[in-house]
Amino acid sequence: MSMEAADEYWVPECVREYLRAAGYSTRALEDMESHVREWDSWMRAVGEFYDYRDTDGFGRVYQVHRRTIMPAMRVCREWGSLLLDEKTVVAYENRECTDWLASFFSSTNFWGRAQETVVRAFGLGTGAFAVWMDVGRRLVRVRHYDARMVVPLSWDAEGVRECAFVTRCFSRGALLDQLQMHVVGDDGAYRIRIVCFDGDGRVVGVPGVAPEVETGFLFPTFGIVRPAVPNTRVDFSPYGQSVFADAVDAVQSVDLAYDALINEVDAGKMRVFLSDVMFDQERTNDGRRVPIPFGKGDCTVFRKVMSTEDTIQEFAPALRTDSQGKAFWLALHALGDLISLGRQLLRHQQRWVRAHGNGGLI
Repeated sequence: MSMEAADEYWVPECVREYLRAAGYSTRALEDMESHVREWDSWMRAVGEFYDYRDTDGFGRVYQVHRRTIMPAMRVCREWGSLLLDEKTVVAYENRECTDWLASFFSSTNFWGRAQETVVRAFGLGTGAFAVWMDVGRRLVRVRHYDARMVVPLSWDAEGVRECAFVTRCFSRGALLDQLQMHVVGDDGAYRIRIVCFDGDGRVVGVPGVAPEVETGFLFPTFGIVRPAVPNTRVDFSPYGQSVFADAVDAVQSVDLAYDALINEVDAGKMRVFLSDVMFDQERTNDGRRVPIPFGKGDCTVFRKVMSTEDTIQEFAPALRTDSQGKAFWLALHALGDLISLGRQLLRHQQRWVRAHGNGGLI
């Protein structure tokens, strides 16, 4: 079976009904889902703020797309690169154990995926690592999940004790939803229960997938990743809160300033006005004579109808990129301060500017 990393995957209703029938509450998931969806949209820079309709002076409605540097995602990536990178090591007092861990993480490509998990966890408020077992081949792997796939089953002030993870997978060409429940048995040891659902929400058996695996572990077989930000959205929730949850206005201000800066450059292109006598003409099928345009994509050359004076006239508006650039930099500074990165975000932006050219902004 292989997992599919879906951009728009959320826990399906059939899984929620199964958990409720098994005696577990899905209230924590439902209370936080709207917030997680909102944070996910900011990370992907989609929604009404980025794509909206406007009306011109003639009452015509047109679609507008706001340009973006994806500031929410950049914030989360900065946190991910600070906490985990290729230099991260897990060490133990026993050298042999340390070497085994290094070999295991290297062979399973753990660190690359782990940084992605931290990025998503800091953006959506919650992420998780969980043990995955192939009993037949005696393999152990670590699976990675974000808040859209995590359903806490039991928890208290100390943390989550039991948890379920929901993903999409394929088996013999069929698309399935897979539920893995990491729960504590009567003996105090963790066991992993696996349930698969088909496209109609029915429980189905999958060859090679055991319905339950007794791990024998007395410690949790999963780990919840949460940023050190208090959850002010839902009291006593096992879920965390996005690092930019209280800085959405700053996220918007960055893209507002960036979009205004690019619009200024676009609107400031030189315009050339040509008299009618400068245009060749061609005859249409109905006998009319019309000027031949310079090109359909050319929006810098315009006709002066019925004019023979000043055959060629240029117009180049003054650009305000200096003040626009300062506004953009101020927005970045405010965002970095609000999400506790401070100058770190600005240094990251400066590295980007040095690599791509500053365009006179710094």
